[in-house]
Amino acid sequence: MSSLVAGAWAAARAAGERAGVEVVEVADVGDPAAFEDTSLLLQRVWRADHPAEIAAPGLLRTYAHSGNYVVGAHRAGRLVGAAVGFFGRDEAGVPHLHSFVAGVEPGGLGRGVGFALKQHQRAWTLARDVPEVRWTYDPLVLRNAYFNLGKLGGHAVRYLPEFYGAMADGINSGDLSDRLLLVWRLAAPEAVAAARGDRVVVDVAGAPKLLDRTTDGAPVAGHDMDGALVVPHPRLLVAVPTDVEDLRRRDPAAATAWRLAVRAAMAGRLAAGWRVAGVSRDGFYVLEEA
Repeated sequence: MSSLVAGAWAAARAAGERAGVEVVEVADVGDPAAFEDTSLLLQRVWRADHPAEIAAPGLLRTYAHSGNYVVGAHRAGRLVGAAVGFFGRDEAGVPHLHSFVAGVEPGGLGRGVGFALKQHQRAWTLARDVPEVRWTYDPLVLRNAYFNLGKLGGHAVRYLPEFYGAMADGINSGDLSDRLLLVWRLAAPEAVAAARGDRVVVDVAGAPKLLDRTTDGAPVAGHDMDGALVVPHPRLLVAVPTDVEDLRRRDPAAATAWRLAVRAAMAGRLAAGWRVAGVSRDGFYVLEEA
């Protein structure tokens, strides 16, 4: 076992201990109902009407049987989180694990379970000589952005408008399904540091706000969205709403306005070679010119 893989497993065990959970592959649980329990947990997380809307038990069993990633996080014998992934390749043929879905039981966020799941996923993937994990996430959900970029050391590399089309689960129903593609380079220094608990911090000093918030929380252009900046700078800040999930419930039209404003600010620049350097604590993406 390489030192990188050994270190990843050590970090995964430490993360599990801090969260008070044991992360194990569902196929190893030994309970015939384990796949159904995992499917039902994911249904509750996404408030879906039926387990098959997220991941049916038979699908999970097939993934696991074919050597893909299906795990559960258990606390005192109870399933409190799960993660599912399958192998793929990018346009250049580089292999990766695509993290299809991961979730923590309702009310269980902020207790380290998600971090423990991801550190287990990192070690498991590295042990199979696969260098990256990829997934998509909603760019408007600030806590996910901070987790993916700041706590894990991942990189958002591409903006994907309406990636899933219309979605019917209880979280995303009625919203446009824009996503950011996240690439987690598992051996990168920032991923190794993040596994130790060191968060990625980005410098935003002097960076102009391409997209800002008004005092009442609406999106407002800080500079010309076509790129004619008042003060040229290699970094730009793009605001997102502080709590888009609450905003979607209270004011769907306002949530859509944010969706379209963030898309206008980010999609073209990422396609032109800009990258997301990180996200600030006060809810701004930091775009960096390549």
